Amino acid sequence: MRVLEKAPAKINLSLDVLHKRKDCFHEVKMIMTTIDLADRVELVDLPFEEIRIVSHNRFVPDDQRNLAYQAAKLLKDRFGIRKGISISITKTIPVAAGLAGGSSDAAATLRGLNRLWNLGLTLDELAELGAEIGSDVSFCVYGGTALATGRGEIIHHIDPPPHCWVVLAKPTIGVSTADVYKNLNINTIKHPDVDGMIAAIEARDYDQICSLMGNVLESVTLTMYPEVGNIKDQMKRFGADAVLMSGSGPTVFGLVQYESRLPRVYNGLRGFCDQVFAVRMLGERNSLD
Repeated sequence: MRVLEKAPAKINLSLDVLHKRKDCFHEVKMIMTTIDLADRVELVDLPFEEIRIVSHNRFVPDDQRNLAYQAAKLLKDRFGIRKGISISITKTIPVAAGLAGGSSDAAATLRGLNRLWNLGLTLDELAELGAEIGSDVSFCVYGGTALATGRGEIIHHIDPPPHCWVVLAKPTIGVSTADVYKNLNINTIKHPDVDGMIAAIEARDYDQICSLMGNVLESVTLTMYPEVGNIKDQMKRFGADAVLMSGSGPTVFGLVQYESRLPRVYNGLRGFCDQVFAVRMLGERNSLD
């Protein structure tokens, strides 16, 4: 039997860090939403008990370092599944980009195996399991638009933002999330108005959403990797309505309300980055149907 799952990327419209916790994680408050840039995860039964990761992307690990592998192993161990599974991941989301590609692949694996193995778990139960794998996996199980708190695993669903275009550009560097957090000075950061962003989204006020976008990790990554700032400047120059780095970076995204302005932003960035995408914002939740 075979099951296919879509694994959408996410962007952070607002990302705040409140303090470092006793468990060494950081307490965050952030708004994430899914976009129409997605990996494809194909799950196929194997006749022998093995978890096999198949990917043609050389940056995707094919062992227990892979979050999709961890998701399959978690379900096998938790529910006593004595079956093998092949997990084929067709990557479209750039790797190590701040777009939760690995987390979304893991979430898609949880949803797909729930169907393939007839586990009967709800999205809430899958999200709870996802939190054991990584901070972004819970959100990716649900998709849609949400306020994430705790270390990112406590999800509060909110309305989707108004429809618009999202242009993404990833420079040819990888960013260590751990290094970014290590260099973050909680005492000097300017906190974004996360609550104001929620109100703007619920009011479907596109201009206010653009004005309130913020990410406290951005200044750290820009100091470490000045090329990220260069991409931000170029995206603004080519006419994006609002520009921000997603997650810990290095991907920069810009919102564009009108399709007529999209080609100028997209084509302009092609001269600065190999990996440039123009997609729609999704913002709607996944279902188990």
